[in-house]
Amino acid sequence: MAKVCIAVYIYGVVQGVGFRYSTQQQAKQLGLSGFTRNQDDGGVEVVALGEQAQVDKLLAWLKQGGPRGAHIERILTEPKSVAEYDGFQIRH
Repeated sequence: MAKVCIAVYIYGVVQGVGFRYSTQQQAKQLGLSGFTRNQDDGGVEVVALGEQAQVDKLLAWLKQGGPRGAHIERILTEPKSVAEYDGFQIRH
């Protein structure tokens, strides 16, 4: 099957609550590659690459609130060009 790639921008109480680590764990369990990183505006960016069904599962997990301790106020998504990533990393 063809791979898809999306960028997700999450806003709210998402920094300092283990959001990137939990997202990395979830993405790895789903067999996705990509990365997550904090943004200067207080949000978190997630770029996920993989099979459509698995990407959709990660997106659903994010929309359900992500890790405990996070409080999501807004999520924006956009398609990205498919690129190769070495696993799923936390970037700084």
